[in-house]
Amino acid sequence: MASRIVLNTISYHGSGAILNIVPELSARGFKKAFVCTDSDLIKFGVSEKVTALLDEAGFAYDVFSDIKANPTIENVQDGVEKFRSSGADCIIAIGGGSVMDTAKAVGIIINNPEFADVRSLEGVAPTKKHAVFTIAVPTTAGTAAEVTINYVITDVEKKRKFVCVDTNDIPEIAVVDPDMMSSMPKGLTAATGMDALTHAIEGYITKGACAISDMFHLEAIRLISENLRGAVKNEPAGREGMALGQYIAGMGFSNVGLGIVHSMAHGLSALYDTPHGVACAIILPTGLEYNKPAAGARYRAIGKAMGVEGIDAMTEEEAADSAIAAVKKLSEDVGIPADLKGILKEEDIAFLAESAYADACRPGNPRETSVEEIIQLYKGLM
Repeated sequence: MASRIVLNTISYHGSGAILNIVPELSARGFKKAFVCTDSDLIKFGVSEKVTALLDEAGFAYDVFSDIKANPTIENVQDGVEKFRSSGADCIIAIGGGSVMDTAKAVGIIINNPEFADVRSLEGVAPTKKHAVFTIAVPTTAGTAAEVTINYVITDVEKKRKFVCVDTNDIPEIAVVDPDMMSSMPKGLTAATGMDALTHAIEGYITKGACAISDMFHLEAIRLISENLRGAVKNEPAGREGMALGQYIAGMGFSNVGLGIVHSMAHGLSALYDTPHGVACAIILPTGLEYNKPAAGARYRAIGKAMGVEGIDAMTEEEAADSAIAAVKKLSEDVGIPADLKGILKEEDIAFLAESAYADACRPGNPRETSVEEIIQLYKGLM
């Protein structure tokens, strides 16, 4: 079967990459940008690194910053209204996954108004036109939303997150500048970094994995394993390595899918506002244990990419266990909790399991599952 790979038209990487934003917009004849960001990034002067370049060039823009950490349908609707009234003709998304996801949904609806009901975008929506021209500038090293064809929106009314998959939503240009990530606090650096590791590992063992995605995912696992601890300490080399590693992970999983770790994590974020990366990090070892019967033969390569010594001489079972242990150790080293105690409520487990089973990431899991089995996985994390 043929494999499809969708990537940005252009991407810039490394310190100073943001200097390419204004020239790219000007070369295409755009006149006014709709800058999507969040209030904290404005407060701490992160967004200003980009808006200062716009000011210097005399490039017009409006700022939209009313975006929650887990963006809601209402956030998207508000963004659509603000874009229409702004007179903008392009989008600059500056932020983490929440900002990127909001910008994607806004850009899609503006050019495909028949999908104004945000819920209609769930799953694989048959949009006809590409989203508004977007330059994505990540400020976290984790979601890789700047290079993916996915976005996730929270339905507050139904207490669930829904995943949208659409080749028309990918930003035309990604600007991955580690200097934009230097102000990330330790906790956010750890959480987003473990989200990136989860992307790479789940993408490597998902049903849709192919030779090209394997190449991306194994290199991402290596880069993240080597650099996340340093990034948490705010070391420049660690920041740069994580910026690249999370992007490469996105190049892979966006095209082949994920699994039940993400499915289970989405519900926790929707119900409890749990940081997505924290939820993924806590669930990942459990997901790997569960998937051993179906994908355990692939765990040796994961462990090798994570630097597990002597893994080539181990049995398949030993190699799998060593890879899982390496994931747990990295998570522990960057301060992620080991379980869901204090987060998960037993009375919510059945609802969460049903939501996880219905989630768009679940079909990619290498092992067939059920609501009952997911219930037991949640219970094992309490």
